[in-house]
Amino acid sequence: MKKRYLVIALVILSITSLFIGAKDLSVFDLFRLSEEQYQILFVSRFPRLMSIIIAGISMSICGLIMQQLTRNKFVSPTTAGTEDSARLGILVSLIIFTSASPLEKMLVAFVFSLAGTFIFMKILDKIKFKDAIFIPLVGLMFGSIVGSITTFFAYKNNIVQNMSSWLQGNFSLMIQGRYELLYISIPLVIIAYLYANKFTIAGMGEEFSINLGLNHKQIVNIGLVIVALVTSVVTITVGIIPFLGLIIPNIVTIYQGDNLKKNLPHTALLGAAFVLICDILGRIIIYPYEIAIGVMVGVIGSGIFLYLLLRRNAYE
Repeated sequence: MKKRYLVIALVILSITSLFIGAKDLSVFDLFRLSEEQYQILFVSRFPRLMSIIIAGISMSICGLIMQQLTRNKFVSPTTAGTEDSARLGILVSLIIFTSASPLEKMLVAFVFSLAGTFIFMKILDKIKFKDAIFIPLVGLMFGSIVGSITTFFAYKNNIVQNMSSWLQGNFSLMIQGRYELLYISIPLVIIAYLYANKFTIAGMGEEFSINLGLNHKQIVNIGLVIVALVTSVVTITVGIIPFLGLIIPNIVTIYQGDNLKKNLPHTALLGAAFVLICDILGRIIIYPYEIAIGVMVGVIGSGIFLYLLLRRNAYE
Protein backbone atom coordinates (compact mmCIF):
# COMPACT_ATOMS: atom_id res chain seq x y z
CA MET A 1 0.00 0.00 0.00
CA LYS A 2 1.61 3.25 -1.13
CA LYS A 3 1.96 6.08 1.34
CA ARG A 4 0.22 8.51 -0.97
CA TYR A 5 -2.88 6.31 -1.04
CA LEU A 6 -2.98 6.42 2.75
CA VAL A 7 -2.65 10.21 2.67
CA ILE A 8 -5.49 10.51 0.13
CA ALA A 9 -7.67 8.15 2.18
CA LEU A 10 -6.94 10.14 5.36
CA VAL A 11 -7.88 13.43 3.67
CA ILE A 12 -11.16 12.00 2.30
CA LEU A 13 -12.06 10.44 5.67
CA SER A 14 -11.21 13.69 7.48
CA ILE A 15 -13.49 15.75 5.25
CA THR A 16 -16.25 13.14 5.62
CA SER A 17 -15.88 13.19 9.41
CA LEU A 18 -16.40 16.96 9.54
CA PHE A 19 -19.84 16.68 7.93
CA ILE A 20 -21.28 13.69 9.81
CA GLY A 21 -23.22 14.26 13.01
CA ALA A 22 -26.60 14.78 14.61
CA LYS A 23 -26.69 18.35 13.27
CA ASP A 24 -26.84 18.56 9.47
CA LEU A 25 -23.89 20.36 7.91
CA SER A 26 -22.83 20.15 4.27
CA VAL A 27 -19.84 21.30 2.23
CA PHE A 28 -21.99 23.99 0.59
CA ASP A 29 -22.74 25.50 4.00
CA LEU A 30 -19.06 26.47 4.36
CA PHE A 31 -19.66 29.50 2.13
CA ARG A 32 -22.52 30.82 4.28
CA LEU A 33 -22.01 29.56 7.80
CA SER A 34 -24.49 30.70 10.41
CA GLU A 35 -23.29 31.36 13.95
CA GLU A 36 -24.61 27.98 15.08
CA GLN A 37 -22.94 26.14 12.19
CA TYR A 38 -19.67 27.96 12.88
CA GLN A 39 -19.79 26.81 16.51
CA ILE A 40 -20.56 23.21 15.47
CA LEU A 41 -17.69 23.13 12.97
CA PHE A 42 -14.93 24.85 14.91
CA VAL A 43 -15.89 24.11 18.52
CA SER A 44 -17.02 20.50 18.08
CA ARG A 45 -16.28 18.83 14.72
CA PHE A 46 -12.74 20.15 14.12
CA PRO A 47 -11.50 19.41 17.69
CA ARG A 48 -13.01 15.93 17.37
CA LEU A 49 -11.19 15.35 14.08
CA MET A 50 -7.87 16.52 15.55
CA SER A 51 -8.38 14.25 18.56
CA ILE A 52 -9.05 11.24 16.33
CA ILE A 53 -5.98 11.85 14.16
CA ILE A 54 -3.59 12.51 17.06
CA ALA A 55 -4.88 9.57 19.14
CA GLY A 56 -4.77 7.21 16.15
CA ILE A 57 -1.22 8.22 15.19
CA SER A 58 0.25 8.23 18.70
CA MET A 59 -1.27 4.96 19.98
CA SER A 60 -0.32 3.10 16.78
CA ILE A 61 3.28 4.28 17.05
CA CYS A 62 3.34 3.29 20.74
CA GLY A 63 2.40 -0.23 19.73
CA LEU A 64 5.13 -0.28 17.07
CA ILE A 65 7.77 0.83 19.60
CA MET A 66 6.70 -1.79 22.16
CA GLN A 67 6.72 -4.56 19.58
CA GLN A 68 10.20 -3.57 18.48
CA LEU A 69 11.64 -3.37 22.00
CA THR A 70 10.06 -6.64 23.18
CA ARG A 71 10.66 -8.44 19.84
CA ASN A 72 7.08 -9.66 19.95
CA LYS A 73 4.38 -8.77 17.40
CA PHE A 74 1.54 -9.25 19.91
CA VAL A 75 2.71 -6.76 22.54
CA SER A 76 1.06 -3.34 22.79
CA PRO A 77 -0.22 -0.96 25.51
CA THR A 78 -3.37 -3.12 25.58
CA THR A 79 -1.56 -6.45 26.08
CA ALA A 80 1.26 -5.19 28.34
CA GLY A 81 -0.80 -3.68 31.16
CA THR A 82 0.15 -0.10 30.21
CA GLU A 83 -3.45 1.09 29.74
CA ASP A 84 -4.64 -0.70 32.89
CA SER A 85 -1.81 0.89 34.89
CA ALA A 86 -2.82 4.31 33.54
CA ARG A 87 -6.40 3.62 34.72
CA LEU A 88 -5.08 2.82 38.19
CA GLY A 89 -3.13 6.09 38.18
CA ILE A 90 -6.25 8.04 37.23
CA LEU A 91 -8.18 6.31 40.04
CA VAL A 92 -5.48 7.29 42.53
CA SER A 93 -5.60 10.91 41.32
CA LEU A 94 -9.41 10.93 41.71
CA ILE A 95 -9.26 9.54 45.25
CA ILE A 96 -6.20 11.33 46.66
CA PHE A 97 -5.93 14.47 44.51
CA THR A 98 -9.62 15.29 44.22
CA SER A 99 -9.10 18.83 42.90
CA ALA A 100 -6.29 17.92 40.51
CA SER A 101 -6.26 19.48 37.03
CA PRO A 102 -6.26 17.25 33.90
CA LEU A 103 -2.51 17.86 33.53
CA GLU A 104 -1.86 16.73 37.12
CA LYS A 105 -4.06 13.65 36.62
CA MET A 106 -2.11 12.91 33.44
CA LEU A 107 1.20 13.09 35.34
CA VAL A 108 -0.08 10.65 37.98
CA ALA A 109 -1.35 8.33 35.24
CA PHE A 110 2.04 8.62 33.52
CA VAL A 111 3.90 7.54 36.67
CA PHE A 112 1.64 4.50 37.10
CA SER A 113 1.66 3.51 33.40
CA LEU A 114 5.47 3.81 33.30
CA ALA A 115 5.78 1.71 36.46
CA GLY A 116 3.38 -0.89 35.04
CA THR A 117 5.29 -1.07 31.75
CA PHE A 118 8.62 -1.48 33.57
CA ILE A 119 7.14 -4.29 35.69
CA PHE A 120 5.95 -6.02 32.52
CA MET A 121 9.43 -5.70 30.99
CA LYS A 122 10.98 -7.15 34.15
CA ILE A 123 8.54 -10.06 33.98
CA LEU A 124 9.67 -10.65 30.38
CA ASP A 125 13.31 -10.81 31.52
CA LYS A 126 12.41 -13.61 33.95
CA ILE A 127 10.48 -15.68 31.40
CA LYS A 128 12.53 -18.30 29.58
CA PHE A 129 9.70 -19.61 27.41
CA LYS A 130 9.27 -16.61 25.10
CA ASP A 131 6.55 -17.90 22.78
CA ALA A 132 4.87 -15.30 20.56
CA ILE A 133 1.49 -15.99 22.17
CA PHE A 134 2.66 -16.64 25.73
CA ILE A 135 4.14 -13.15 26.23
CA PRO A 136 0.96 -11.13 25.47
CA LEU A 137 -1.05 -13.61 27.56
CA VAL A 138 1.24 -12.80 30.49
CA GLY A 139 0.67 -9.11 29.77
CA LEU A 140 -3.11 -9.58 29.65
CA MET A 141 -3.01 -11.44 32.99
CA PHE A 142 -0.86 -8.69 34.50
CA GLY A 143 -3.28 -6.07 33.14
CA SER A 144 -6.22 -8.01 34.56
CA ILE A 145 -4.62 -8.02 38.01
CA VAL A 146 -4.05 -4.26 37.85
CA GLY A 147 -7.59 -3.78 36.49
CA SER A 148 -9.01 -5.84 39.38
CA ILE A 149 -7.17 -3.67 41.90
CA THR A 150 -8.56 -0.58 40.17
CA THR A 151 -12.12 -1.97 40.23
CA PHE A 152 -11.83 -2.96 43.91
CA PHE A 153 -10.81 0.52 45.05
CA ALA A 154 -13.33 2.13 42.68
CA TYR A 155 -16.12 0.05 44.30
CA LYS A 156 -14.79 0.84 47.76
CA ASN A 157 -14.91 4.58 47.05
CA ASN A 158 -18.20 4.37 45.12
CA ILE A 159 -16.78 5.77 41.88
CA VAL A 160 -16.84 2.65 39.71
CA GLN A 161 -19.54 4.06 37.41
CA ASN A 162 -17.63 7.31 37.07
CA MET A 163 -14.46 5.41 36.14
CA SER A 164 -16.24 3.08 33.70
CA SER A 165 -18.03 5.85 31.79
CA TRP A 166 -15.14 8.30 31.83
CA LEU A 167 -12.46 5.87 30.62
CA GLN A 168 -14.55 4.30 27.85
CA GLY A 169 -12.96 5.64 24.67
CA ASN A 170 -15.28 8.36 23.37
CA PHE A 171 -14.71 11.25 20.96
CA SER A 172 -18.19 12.77 21.35
CA LEU A 173 -16.96 14.81 24.34
CA MET A 174 -14.04 16.31 22.42
CA ILE A 175 -14.73 20.01 22.10
CA GLN A 176 -12.60 23.12 22.11
CA GLY A 177 -10.85 23.37 25.49
CA ARG A 178 -10.96 19.63 26.24
CA TYR A 179 -8.68 18.03 23.66
CA GLU A 180 -5.60 20.29 23.66
CA LEU A 181 -3.72 18.02 26.09
CA LEU A 182 -3.33 15.59 23.18
CA TYR A 183 -0.86 17.97 21.55
CA ILE A 184 1.73 16.68 24.04
CA SER A 185 1.83 13.52 21.91
CA ILE A 186 3.14 15.37 18.83
CA PRO A 187 6.72 16.06 20.06
CA LEU A 188 6.83 12.53 21.49
CA VAL A 189 6.02 11.08 18.06
CA ILE A 190 8.80 13.23 16.55
CA ILE A 191 11.26 11.92 19.18
CA ALA A 192 10.16 8.37 18.34
CA TYR A 193 10.97 9.01 14.68
CA LEU A 194 14.41 10.43 15.55
CA TYR A 195 15.20 7.39 17.71
CA ALA A 196 13.71 4.86 15.26
CA ASN A 197 17.03 3.34 14.16
CA LYS A 198 18.21 3.07 17.77
CA PHE A 199 14.96 1.34 18.75
CA THR A 200 15.55 -1.10 15.89
CA ILE A 201 19.05 -1.92 17.18
CA ALA A 202 17.82 -2.15 20.79
CA GLY A 203 15.18 -4.63 19.66
CA MET A 204 17.93 -6.97 18.44
CA GLY A 205 19.06 -7.65 22.00
CA GLU A 206 21.29 -6.16 24.68
CA GLU A 207 24.53 -7.85 23.61
CA PHE A 208 24.08 -6.86 19.97
CA SER A 209 23.35 -3.25 20.98
CA ILE A 210 26.38 -3.00 23.26
CA ASN A 211 28.64 -4.41 20.53
CA LEU A 212 27.48 -1.55 18.28
CA GLY A 213 28.23 1.00 21.02
CA LEU A 214 24.60 1.66 21.95
CA ASN A 215 23.44 2.21 25.52
CA HIS A 216 20.73 -0.48 25.44
CA LYS A 217 19.04 0.32 28.76
CA GLN A 218 18.90 4.04 28.01
CA ILE A 219 17.25 3.52 24.62
CA VAL A 220 14.73 1.03 26.04
CA ASN A 221 13.91 3.47 28.85
CA ILE A 222 13.37 6.30 26.35
CA GLY A 223 11.01 4.09 24.35
CA LEU A 224 9.05 3.06 27.45
CA VAL A 225 8.78 6.68 28.66
CA ILE A 226 7.34 7.70 25.26
CA VAL A 227 4.83 4.82 25.37
CA ALA A 228 3.78 5.51 28.96
CA LEU A 229 3.40 9.27 28.46
CA VAL A 230 1.41 8.96 25.23
CA THR A 231 -0.83 6.26 26.73
CA SER A 232 -1.58 8.38 29.80
CA VAL A 233 -2.32 11.47 27.68
CA VAL A 234 -4.73 9.58 25.41
CA THR A 235 -6.36 7.75 28.35
CA ILE A 236 -6.96 10.92 30.38
CA THR A 237 -8.29 12.83 27.34
CA VAL A 238 -10.15 10.32 25.16
CA GLY A 239 -10.32 7.15 27.26
CA ILE A 240 -9.08 3.66 26.48
CA ILE A 241 -8.91 2.62 22.81
CA PRO A 242 -8.18 -1.12 22.86
CA PHE A 243 -6.11 -3.10 20.34
CA LEU A 244 -5.15 -0.05 18.26
CA GLY A 245 -1.43 -0.27 19.05
CA LEU A 246 -1.56 -4.00 18.43
CA ILE A 247 -3.22 -4.47 15.05
CA ILE A 248 -2.01 -1.43 13.06
CA PRO A 249 1.76 -2.13 13.39
CA ASN A 250 1.12 -5.78 12.49
CA ILE A 251 -0.82 -4.85 9.36
CA VAL A 252 1.95 -2.45 8.30
CA THR A 253 4.65 -5.05 8.99
CA ILE A 254 2.84 -7.58 6.78
CA TYR A 255 3.20 -5.41 3.67
CA GLN A 256 6.20 -3.23 4.62
CA GLY A 257 8.61 -5.50 6.49
CA ASP A 258 10.36 -4.81 9.80
CA ASN A 259 12.22 -1.54 9.18
CA LEU A 260 11.00 0.66 12.06
CA LYS A 261 11.91 4.03 10.54
CA LYS A 262 10.34 3.07 7.21
CA ASN A 263 7.20 1.79 8.96
CA LEU A 264 6.57 4.80 11.22
CA PRO A 265 4.86 7.04 8.58
CA HIS A 266 2.72 4.13 7.33
CA THR A 267 1.77 3.16 10.89
CA ALA A 268 0.83 6.76 11.72
CA LEU A 269 -1.30 7.23 8.60
CA LEU A 270 -3.01 3.83 8.82
CA GLY A 271 -3.67 4.28 12.55
CA ALA A 272 -5.36 7.65 12.01
CA ALA A 273 -7.35 6.32 9.03
CA PHE A 274 -8.47 3.22 10.96
CA VAL A 275 -9.74 5.24 13.93
CA LEU A 276 -11.51 7.63 11.55
CA ILE A 277 -13.27 4.72 9.82
CA CYS A 278 -14.37 3.27 13.18
CA ASP A 279 -15.57 6.69 14.36
CA ILE A 280 -17.56 7.33 11.16
CA LEU A 281 -19.14 3.87 11.38
CA GLY A 282 -19.99 4.49 15.03
CA ARG A 283 -21.83 7.69 14.07
CA ILE A 284 -23.69 6.12 11.13
CA ILE A 285 -24.84 2.72 12.45
CA ILE A 286 -27.44 4.05 14.92
CA TYR A 287 -27.71 7.62 13.59
CA PRO A 288 -28.45 10.17 15.09
CA TYR A 289 -26.97 8.43 18.14
CA GLU A 290 -23.45 7.04 18.14
CA ILE A 291 -21.42 4.08 19.37
CA ALA A 292 -18.35 4.94 21.47
CA ILE A 293 -15.02 4.58 19.69
CA GLY A 294 -13.79 2.20 22.40
CA VAL A 295 -16.57 -0.25 21.51
CA MET A 296 -16.08 0.07 17.72
CA VAL A 297 -12.30 -0.34 17.82
CA GLY A 298 -12.64 -3.11 20.42
CA VAL A 299 -15.03 -5.14 18.25
CA ILE A 300 -13.19 -4.67 14.95
CA GLY A 301 -9.75 -4.79 16.57
CA SER A 302 -10.42 -8.01 18.49
CA GLY A 303 -11.55 -9.68 15.24
CA ILE A 304 -8.33 -8.62 13.49
CA PHE A 305 -6.31 -9.72 16.54
CA LEU A 306 -7.86 -13.20 16.38
CA TYR A 307 -7.05 -13.35 12.66
CA LEU A 308 -3.41 -12.42 13.38
CA LEU A 309 -3.23 -15.09 16.09
CA LEU A 310 -4.54 -17.75 13.72
CA ARG A 311 -2.10 -16.68 11.01
CA ARG A 312 0.88 -16.09 13.35
CA ASN A 313 3.04 -18.78 11.72
CA ALA A 314 2.91 -16.87 8.44
CA TYR A 315 3.68 -13.43 9.91
CA GLU A 316 6.00 -14.03 12.88
